[in-house]
Amino acid sequence: MSADRGSRIEALVRPQIRALQAYHVPPAEDLIKLDAMENPFPWPGDLAPVWAECLRGVALNRYPSPHPPELISALARQAGVPPGCELLLGNGSDELIQLIDLCLARPGAKVLLPTPTFSMYSLIARVAGLDVVEVPLRADFSLDLPAMLTAIEQQQPALIYLACPNNPTARLFDVADLRAVIEAAPGLVVVDEAYFPFAGRSVLPWLLEFEHLLVLRTLSKVGLAGLRLGYLVGHAVWLHEFDKARLPYNISTLTQVSARFALEHAGRLAQQAEQLRAQRRWLADALRAVPQIEVFPSDTNFMLVRLPAGRAPAVHEELLRAGILVKSVHGSHPLLADSLRVTVGTPIENQALVNALGTLI
Repeated sequence: MSADRGSRIEALVRPQIRALQAYHVPPAEDLIKLDAMENPFPWPGDLAPVWAECLRGVALNRYPSPHPPELISALARQAGVPPGCELLLGNGSDELIQLIDLCLARPGAKVLLPTPTFSMYSLIARVAGLDVVEVPLRADFSLDLPAMLTAIEQQQPALIYLACPNNPTARLFDVADLRAVIEAAPGLVVVDEAYFPFAGRSVLPWLLEFEHLLVLRTLSKVGLAGLRLGYLVGHAVWLHEFDKARLPYNISTLTQVSARFALEHAGRLAQQAEQLRAQRRWLADALRAVPQIEVFPSDTNFMLVRLPAGRAPAVHEELLRAGILVKSVHGSHPLLADSLRVTVGTPIENQALVNALGTLI
């Protein structure tokens, strides 16, 4: 980079942006992909031609509907959205997080995060200009409620994100702790339920009690990650404000049609989620049988495993050489030292992972 170009970047790009690192997505071609919490099962084969027929009539020469009423109604019915609440659609949950952050990013506004948690909360907040306040979880990955309440009182955050179940720890937070945080919050609280299909517990009914509560959901984890469709549930007074910052055609027509078709066959996706819950139990038991591996309980379609001290980076690389891609979270937070995050795959993929770890450890 030339000196002139470097000085121009330094002069024009915000220092907060220059200090960040872009989110890295590793190449996964020809690998057993167990790093991104995706559903490993493809769309059921007998439905594929019916779905393709639905797409034949899509008018790609026209812009998509900015607020597709039939899709929104179908999502609301499927999720059990409480009366009086509405939905806002996003190009994945990430876009909805970005919309919320952009709308609340006044000078000095703060977002409070119990950490470790989903890395995009911090990244998007810093890009938007919010100050990030982190409160470490307890060693068992539960909320440190006294520390959270102290931080809320001292920092007065405009926004709190609570991933429930949490990523990368794979655990639900205690219901009483969640309620205490929401009751104490002076600003908005977003409960991210991306892994609801595997946990089965939701705070959606709490929307009737707390007007400052929002619930985030996604179709990515149930087998539709490629559609990039998330939705935010909350009271209209909030969603209407966020909608002002939304780009007008953020959900493509192909995504809208595909999502409606998928919701008509939601039972098939629910069957796959049940298969993954069964495989989660099998994988946890199999990994616990490998000497020197600690397997933490999981309420999601992935699990956190801790290896012998100092071994995680090398084991991660050895797995990669064996054709298996998992996520190394070692070094990202003190509580995650020596740990790997492993997505639950198909039975064959899970067996391959167990065999490889058994050999390596």
